[in-house]
Amino acid sequence: MSPLAGSSIADSKTRKSPKPETDSASQNLWEMWLAAFRKVRGETERRASFLSPEDQVIQSMPDASPAKWHRAHTTWFFEQFLLVPHVPGYKIFDERFAYLFNSYYVSAGPRHARTQRGLITRPGASEVARFRAHVDAAVGRLIENASVAELRKLIPIVEIGLNHEQQHQELLITDILHAFAQNPTWPAYDADWKMPRGKNVEGFAPLPEGIHTIGDEGAGFVFDNERPTHQALIQPVRLQRGLVTNKEWLEFMADGGYATPTLWLSDGWAMAQAEGWSAPGYWHEENGTWQQMTLGGLKPVDPALPVCHMSYYEADAFARWAGKHLPTEQEWEVAARAGIIADPFGIVWQWTRSAYLPYPGYRAVEGALGEYNGKFMINQMVLRGSSLATPAGHSRLSYRNFFYPPSRWQFTGLRLAEYDA
Repeated sequence: MSPLAGSSIADSKTRKSPKPETDSASQNLWEMWLAAFRKVRGETERRASFLSPEDQVIQSMPDASPAKWHRAHTTWFFEQFLLVPHVPGYKIFDERFAYLFNSYYVSAGPRHARTQRGLITRPGASEVARFRAHVDAAVGRLIENASVAELRKLIPIVEIGLNHEQQHQELLITDILHAFAQNPTWPAYDADWKMPRGKNVEGFAPLPEGIHTIGDEGAGFVFDNERPTHQALIQPVRLQRGLVTNKEWLEFMADGGYATPTLWLSDGWAMAQAEGWSAPGYWHEENGTWQQMTLGGLKPVDPALPVCHMSYYEADAFARWAGKHLPTEQEWEVAARAGIIADPFGIVWQWTRSAYLPYPGYRAVEGALGEYNGKFMINQMVLRGSSLATPAGHSRLSYRNFFYPPSRWQFTGLRLAEYDA
């Protein structure tokens, strides 16, 4: 049992001395989990600190949520699933917040429509800050006063709550980028932000063939959709060592990639025509030069950087144009475990051609938290790795991200696979 990767016990100041029934190893549980909780909760506020109160209200499309909502929803999660069930007499901060800030947990009660989150100007950002402080103090007291046995029962809820919050930290960034991209003045989230550069590697690496173990590594927290561990057959295939770059994508565009229907899945072609796609998301042509909206504002497209903000449909069309394929999620995981691909993490999520489906023998956890992953296993595609917006310590080899095929507002990219004819 361990806290989130990257957490430290250095800032744990609450517990003065061990409880009589504890030893030093058990004492570390309080210190580590208090530190992990504070670290993650603090990172949400750090990311929001770049935003004005007005920035935090906007919802630029139904798939996005206001920054204020992300801050409040992750706080409601701890209040709903940790404090209310485990703290006798706990005083709920505001009874109305359960309706406003529930997301899709039907078992937890009714909720405000997702598409209308941007219409909620009150509570304001400052009141959400007070809500977060109220819940943070209560969670701190709960952890501090728990016995060893009680703490071990609480840790799974705290852990999923922190991983859930890290997911929303990433969404806070991608959602505000989409909002800023609608602003004709091209505001920067962080004027000093720069896109990470991928490693300059070329060619394709052969995967080790045969039966491989896929899924939960058994080394720490995983979501239920990463289980159970199972076997997968990897046949002869080679994966692109590096990520596809803007240079390669510009060649695809220049060769009529967006105007050639034979490269596209039928649904993808219909979507591209309906939406007028001629380049990845956030690209704009000005005086014959391509610009890209980024977290640092509008920037010239750098051919050497990994391409990002494309849908599954575009990634699939590019692979067809290149005479290649998208890898399966199993192929990606085997390649990443073997260390034969560059930049699997930290730049762009990578589309695979695998549908988001349950692993063999999958069972959702019981109760409301069982709604977290399983009920979304339809009509979506798996992405692997992580992106520049993913918080430190949240990535792992077995992680399964998933989005609908038209989605472009995430930091999504790709690498290719090739097979013998």
